[in-house]
Amino acid sequence: MKILVTGGTGYIGSHTTIELLNQGHEVIIVDNFYNSHPEVLLRIEELSGKVPKFYKEDVINRQALEKIFSENEIDAVIHFAGYKAVGESVEKPIEYYYNNLTSTLTLCEVMKKFNVKNLIFSSSATVYGLNNISPLKENLPLSTTNPYGTTKLMIEQILTDLYKSDNTWSIALLRYFNPIGAHESGRIGENPNGIPNNLMPYITQVAVGKREVLSVYGNDYETIDGTGVRDYIHVVDLAKGHIKALERHIEINKIEAYNLGGGKGYSVLQLVEAFEKVNGVKIPYKIVGRREGDVAVCYSDAEKALKELNWKAEKTIDDMCKDSWNWQKNNPKGYEK
Repeated sequence: MKILVTGGTGYIGSHTTIELLNQGHEVIIVDNFYNSHPEVLLRIEELSGKVPKFYKEDVINRQALEKIFSENEIDAVIHFAGYKAVGESVEKPIEYYYNNLTSTLTLCEVMKKFNVKNLIFSSSATVYGLNNISPLKENLPLSTTNPYGTTKLMIEQILTDLYKSDNTWSIALLRYFNPIGAHESGRIGENPNGIPNNLMPYITQVAVGKREVLSVYGNDYETIDGTGVRDYIHVVDLAKGHIKALERHIEINKIEAYNLGGGKGYSVLQLVEAFEKVNGVKIPYKIVGRREGDVAVCYSDAEKALKELNWKAEKTIDDMCKDSWNWQKNNPKGYEK
């Protein structure tokens, strides 16, 4: 199949692109490098032995998207492109709503024009809000605590209404939990701009000496050690989940939400301990105050993905820690030369 991947040079997009190429699909990437790097394209080619077609464009640009669709017979779209930092979304809500909603609306309009109606959407476990008890199932009531999460929930609603209006669409809403890890080669991985928003890149930047100490937000939660518990999933497992969703949804006309998670929670300090044990690297940390909007425990029930997509997370927390460090120690400055 010919698959358009928006945001295909980003963290999850690049790993998914490699999995698609390895399975014999043709990939067209559209990305503006807002939160990624041109070097990723060279490494995708290095790892897969194939060169995906690439357009340096913003998905908001309708004219550019129409050109891409007119030049390629696209079968399906995997939509990663969007702003993704929770904290930044609180500071810049208008930018987040404008970018994430407008780009998705533009993409759907162009897909409709070219009669491409298979869409895999990159959603988030943030849509479960603060009030649900883990393990989180897809049929729970949804709510959000920040503009980033709200854009994901609004897009889920937009796509649901789109399907209701025209049931020849097939749409998978993939709710990610906490992706960490990197390609086992150590050639691609998570490369955040500025201060990391997520725990693992913060840990690896401390390990490589880029930061002095890890800040742990709160140790007074009702958890095994007082620190927040999250569901971590290896990014390669996550990428393979997109392939499974694509294979199922190319055969059916439905809209379905799926949790992509490991189905188990680890506390912040358990993750730090696992990282230290697997890699033989000490991570100094300090306890600071809780972050507003953080829940004590958040992990998935991933049974639906197993039953309907034949997918489950395979890699262990040790794999995640080992691959994260392998990426960071071999690329201390990320993709910068």
